[in-house]
Amino acid sequence: MSNPDLDPPRLEPSAGSPGGGPGPVRTGLLRSTVVFSGMTLLSRIAGFVRDMLQATLFGTGGAMSAFIVAYRIPNFLRRVFAEGSMAMAFVPVLNEIRERGDKAALKDFIDHMAGALCAVVLVVCGLGVLFAPAITGLFAAGWLDEPEKFALTAHMLRITFPYLLFISMMSLAASILNSTGRFGLPAFTPVLHNLTMIAAMFWLAPRFAVPPVGLAWGVLIAGFLQLALLWPALGRLGLRPTLKLGFAHGEVRKVARLMLPTLFSSSVAQVNLLVGTAFAALLVDGSVDWLYYSDRLIEFPLGLFGVALGTVILPHLSRRHAASDATGYSQSVDWAMRMALLAGVPAGLGLLLLAEPITATVYNYGQFTAFDTRMAAISLTAMSIGIPAFMLSKVLAPAFYARQDTRTPMRAAIYTVVVNVLLTAGLTTPLWLSGTTGAHGGIALATALAGIVNAWLLWRYLLRGGLHRPGPGWGRFWLRLGIACLAMAVAVLGLRLWIGEWTSIAGVPERVGWLLVTIASGAGVYALALLAMGLRPRDLRH
Repeated sequence: MSNPDLDPPRLEPSAGSPGGGPGPVRTGLLRSTVVFSGMTLLSRIAGFVRDMLQATLFGTGGAMSAFIVAYRIPNFLRRVFAEGSMAMAFVPVLNEIRERGDKAALKDFIDHMAGALCAVVLVVCGLGVLFAPAITGLFAAGWLDEPEKFALTAHMLRITFPYLLFISMMSLAASILNSTGRFGLPAFTPVLHNLTMIAAMFWLAPRFAVPPVGLAWGVLIAGFLQLALLWPALGRLGLRPTLKLGFAHGEVRKVARLMLPTLFSSSVAQVNLLVGTAFAALLVDGSVDWLYYSDRLIEFPLGLFGVALGTVILPHLSRRHAASDATGYSQSVDWAMRMALLAGVPAGLGLLLLAEPITATVYNYGQFTAFDTRMAAISLTAMSIGIPAFMLSKVLAPAFYARQDTRTPMRAAIYTVVVNVLLTAGLTTPLWLSGTTGAHGGIALATALAGIVNAWLLWRYLLRGGLHRPGPGWGRFWLRLGIACLAMAVAVLGLRLWIGEWTSIAGVPERVGWLLVTIASGAGVYALALLAMGLRPRDLRH
């Protein structure tokens, strides 16, 4: 017998599959999440290979720090214009038009939306290229007294900024495909990005006097290839856009109104990372890199579970809202929260317990020293505290966007960024002034605590608005989760103590092997503990 506390309603196809292509496929939320997560797993594996090679070949500090800042700024805007703000505002309006059953209206909306997005992002890219030095000064003020490093950062920023255009249009295509229940191909695009970056390390970087400049060109090429992968798929659905300037189009203006608040709220984590980057540029050389590599490890569970859940749940919730199904809407939010916690709590605990072993296994080769490993492990330990909250935010924010409410998440985001700035200054400044090694850990801890504040605010707003009515069994759920995580911690710590100092393990295969054994043992104990307390796989699906 299934557990009603964890069962989501099934995705239902729109009547007659209107709107220029098939409607959402008849599949459960769990299955869609698994498909998305499977592709994301491939991306994260490729990402680990990319990060390992990047750390080994280029190390930390100097030109590599310059590349990281030049990459992080357009990457932040990608979350704003592409995966975050645009998608959150676009998908509910798209589904609303689809529900009307007017194929011509849907295609017309897509055409005008694509034209408007392309025009706006072109202007932003032009401004970014033109004012690259000023933007660099804003986010790396600590390098103003290092003119060569500052100029190199601005130069690479001019190369990476046009990536924003390709990735924004790619995200529009991905949102259209996701709205029809096609999650696999869009989820594969990060794999292509990572493979392109790996190729750039070997074939482009050696051709430049400053090798990381080749990585900047790799970012631009990766964006073009990702767009080229998805654009033909829209043609097969009859939904490939014909670009039309759409600023006066009614639904496009509606998306714009919804999008303005989400420009901030959907990218709060990236805003916090940029705040951290600005502070890190004031610290010792290498601080920007250590935070970057820690964040890359944090992105693994977030992308594998959090982003997957958020991507799958948004079109489902928007359909529940369009159908005035308040009960189904609340149950779906409840299911998504439990799934996020089931994945997020053990993931955060695992990264906290294995911060140095994971960092050593992935990065501690070639130019990336044992000291770099310890420093990156410090920020990874601190940041891992926030993983459950980061995952919850990935499913709580779409609960508002599905209702076309973008102001409430924006309000939470404003509070969160203020808290992050205050915590970053309060935690990092004393460590910096006292000369403490690892002052960047204060930045990471502030990011984690701010993430907890953001998730708490979003959940509180849902409750206060009567949008989420917690289902029965939450007490039993927390008890099971707590006992399973305790059992996992005992197993992981026992194995880590038995294995000993990780940096003393010679060779990649040995480190990877022992790490996989430790992670698999911890995950196995966690799963067995949940099974022993009565949770069954069927309880997680419809």
